[in-house]
Amino acid sequence: FLSCREQPIFSTRAHVFQIDPATKRNWIPASKHALTVSYFYDATRSVYRIISVGGTKAIINSTITPNMTFTKTSQKFGQWADSRANTVYGLGFASEQHLSQFAEKFQEVKEAARLAREKSQDKTELTNPALNITSHQVLPSPIISSNGPGEDKLFRSQSADVEITTEKERLKKMLSEGSVSEVQWEAEFFSLQDNNNKLVAALHEANANVDQWKKQLTAYQEETETLRQRVAELESQGTHDSSSENNKEELSQTLEELELLIKAKDEEIQMLKSQKCGRWEAEGEREETLQKLQELEARNAELEQRLHLAEQTLAETLAEREKMHNEVTKVAEIMDVKIFELSELRQGLAKLVES
Repeated sequence: FLSCREQPIFSTRAHVFQIDPATKRNWIPASKHALTVSYFYDATRSVYRIISVGGTKAIINSTITPNMTFTKTSQKFGQWADSRANTVYGLGFASEQHLSQFAEKFQEVKEAARLAREKSQDKTELTNPALNITSHQVLPSPIISSNGPGEDKLFRSQSADVEITTEKERLKKMLSEGSVSEVQWEAEFFSLQDNNNKLVAALHEANANVDQWKKQLTAYQEETETLRQRVAELESQGTHDSSSENNKEELSQTLEELELLIKAKDEEIQMLKSQKCGRWEAEGEREETLQKLQELEARNAELEQRLHLAEQTLAETLAEREKMHNEVTKVAEIMDVKIFELSELRQGLAKLVES
């Protein structure tokens, strides 16, 4: 469909659409991706064409004539009708600037086609003065036979002009009906494209959050396991503390016994002191009593020392028990917080998986 005489004069990229031949209202995408759309010029025949190729198939093959009009229906979409192809082409551009460049080039090419046709018409009138046809009656391509009488040529031109007028009215109606659907379709297309971009971004963000939450969950699980081991150690120490408590009770009972014994010895010493003057009649009895008194005093000192040591041990045991109790309470509070955070993290992961 391209000859070696045709040269590209302008190229751009756009999404190509054609009007639905059945409804004349909806657009049908010509390809899944944007295609290269180019203006070509045939210097030998002075013909301008818009051509777009998808694979090995010509998606657009439209010869530009002076009666064609390129219409901007939105900021990024334009269309024109081709009576020869009996269709309406639509182009969706990436930006408003690309659309404006294509529309300006369409106007330039259309004007060049008009000048080329007038020049060709002037040559025809010079070679055949009997044929005097106004410029608006000349068809986009020569359909008048070069043979035959002049009256036959004129009759064919006027009939063709009536057909062109009817075809133009039909194409204008089809173009106006297709514009509304095209705007709606284009709005829906860009809305879907924007939603798709948002969904892709949300998916990437969700994947990143899932990875982060998985790492956090692993760290929480490790920390929870450490806390469990610490609790087990504290519980074993608590068991040991129970035995210490039993020892404490034994020590308390021993202290009470020692106190009673000391009290009894003190009473005995007082009694002996009160009776020693009357009873020490003999020197031997006095010495024996003094020795017994010294022994009792030494026993009393020993008992007092044992009582002091027992009280000190009891105080240390109580302090150690209080310290372990505080530590167990602190670890239990930390475990409660971590378990609550772990529960919330699992709920978040479950919601994310469901979405």
